[in-house]
Amino acid sequence: MMAVRTGADSAAERAASSAVFEFPVRVYYEDTDAGGIVYYANYLRFFERARTEWLRALGATHARLEAEDGLIFVVRDLAVEYLRSARLDDQLIIDVRVAEARRASLTLVQSARVAGTDEILANARVRVATLRRGATRPAAMPDWLLQELNR
Repeated sequence: MMAVRTGADSAAERAASSAVFEFPVRVYYEDTDAGGIVYYANYLRFFERARTEWLRALGATHARLEAEDGLIFVVRDLAVEYLRSARLDDQLIIDVRVAEARRASLTLVQSARVAGTDEILANARVRVATLRRGATRPAAMPDWLLQELNR
């Protein structure tokens, strides 16, 4: 864990826990355009992978949540700011930080940076909701997960 490197969008985010989960990503040829620059939509894949591994580290795999609680996570909204380009073979670090944990939703702040530097390539603010499988209305997360998120 290390200090947060992303700018906060609100006072609530600035006051949120500074615990950061980091996930390494290597940029492969398949991630880039013809010029060897990461295609913008692939940052969303990198952010998704990091969120999945962050949940796994909390013991909250998607499979467990669905099997035990009938819950799935869905992205409700997302804002991304692209600052610099990642290139073929770059080693990136994708950060995940909880800005707000509510009963049926999470707001997360994520960034992509070049490993070993403070150079931010992209920032994202992601709001995810928990739903019951097959439903369209939010559903509460299990208490054990909320407790883990609010530690």
